[in-house]
Amino acid sequence: MAKRRLMLFTNKIKSAETRVGRFSGKEAVFEDAQSGLPGIPSYALDGDNIRHGLNKNLGFSEEDRQENIRRVAEVAKLFADSGVVCLTSFISPFAKDRAIARDIHKRAGLNFFEVFVNTPLNVCESRDVKGLYKKARNGEIKGFTGIDQPYEAPEHPELDVPTDKETVKESVQKVITLLRENQIIPESVTDVIKELFVPKEKLAEVLQEAKALQSVEITTLDAQWMQVLSEGWATPLSGFMREKEFLQCQHFSCLLNDGVTNQSIPIVLPVSSEDKCRLETEKAITLKYKGKPVAVLREPEFYPHRKEERCARQFGLIDDGHPYIKMIMESGNWLCGGDLEVLERLRWNDGLDDYRKTPKELRAEFLRMGADAVFAFQLRNPVHNGHALLMQETHSALCNRGYKHPVLLLHPLGGWTKDDDVPLPIRIQQHCCVLDEGVLDPKRTVLAIFPSPMMYAGPTEVQWHAKARMVCGANFYIVGRDPAGMPHPKTKEDIFDPTHGAKVLTMAPGLRGLEIIPFKV
Repeated sequence: MAKRRLMLFTNKIKSAETRVGRFSGKEAVFEDAQSGLPGIPSYALDGDNIRHGLNKNLGFSEEDRQENIRRVAEVAKLFADSGVVCLTSFISPFAKDRAIARDIHKRAGLNFFEVFVNTPLNVCESRDVKGLYKKARNGEIKGFTGIDQPYEAPEHPELDVPTDKETVKESVQKVITLLRENQIIPESVTDVIKELFVPKEKLAEVLQEAKALQSVEITTLDAQWMQVLSEGWATPLSGFMREKEFLQCQHFSCLLNDGVTNQSIPIVLPVSSEDKCRLETEKAITLKYKGKPVAVLREPEFYPHRKEERCARQFGLIDDGHPYIKMIMESGNWLCGGDLEVLERLRWNDGLDDYRKTPKELRAEFLRMGADAVFAFQLRNPVHNGHALLMQETHSALCNRGYKHPVLLLHPLGGWTKDDDVPLPIRIQQHCCVLDEGVLDPKRTVLAIFPSPMMYAGPTEVQWHAKARMVCGANFYIVGRDPAGMPHPKTKEDIFDPTHGAKVLTMAPGLRGLEIIPFKV
């Protein structure tokens, strides 16, 4: 449960805010902060639901403003006392009134955070689409904060948000970070990216340690999963799954530590019985790829690799004619979990590494492009006309909904695929041609490679594909027909119902904040 607390948003006046204009005022930060708490009980109090009901008998004199904030604080205290995160958005111009609100919560043993939405008066006035400032200056409105009534700025707020210098998204992230740092909300429900690289200042020390530790050689498939983990795609995992995480994934398709995070597919490290016996007493082991140390795995935990049960739960069948199932059946009889410290970013030196952007790099790119919406499309085949039309129509639909700069993340899967799939280099060449010829607009498209291997696990796997795109900043996800599916190795009919992927995504736990766009072309 989230810790009990109140968060008070205060500034000079309610700045105009619409989904089209996205003015960065108190209401914008307030609304988006609330939407950034998926899965956490929360309630918002503002003038719309307080002034027209509980406080409808109050005006805007100094005395009435004081009583307004006192009542709001008392109501917020009740919400917080019940375990609900309560956000309040009021002008609250007087310091003594805010001090009273703080004291009410302090005496009740509740957390209180004052957020100063620090917007200069001239900026507030420029955003006033309702013309309230003009009316106040003409004397039509009395007791108007900033005109004929003072605003006493907080001297020591828990957070200062200068909305004239940053975007709504940047302001909201500050609020979420404040809550996370104070352990009000868990990391798993924020957009924090958990990379697993050794810090540069410690690299020489850890590399020296790695050379002295007992080691195990990993496969190319293992290295691809290590890349996925190290770059943060599987946030909040801190390494290859321990047994507790593996069981949560297999039985619930989620990680359940401090919240609910979708994790529908296991990310595990199989090892042989010989390696297990050799390494089970070690406190740390080195992972080597092609003889080179690539990571240190700390506090290793070994547990049985129940291959048939894993395949039955993950794929819905046990048939080694399925190529990924075949690899599982041929892998080690034990799984080794533990915390990863990856020495360096994995490079494949195939001419495509520049396309392998990490979640942090993609978020930075979207920010640089001024994206106010990101819609992701995964594919393991060349773009065809139906794909292109759907992506074009999605962009138009988002513009019609008020977004100004929707950006497409064209995100082909770049890990292992079965032999009869189109090779990655050819697919990237085709995608580049689609952009060069203007079929997709290169100015509003980011082409990048998603490093995950392909498992062909249908609706179970497609949840992983969607979750990983949430991590890198996507808020819309296009899902196709029979996503992550393949023909049955014996009957040659679809293993999975072609419609189930899209249906499951709309219901999957831990994916709130991601809107699913089904393939209908």
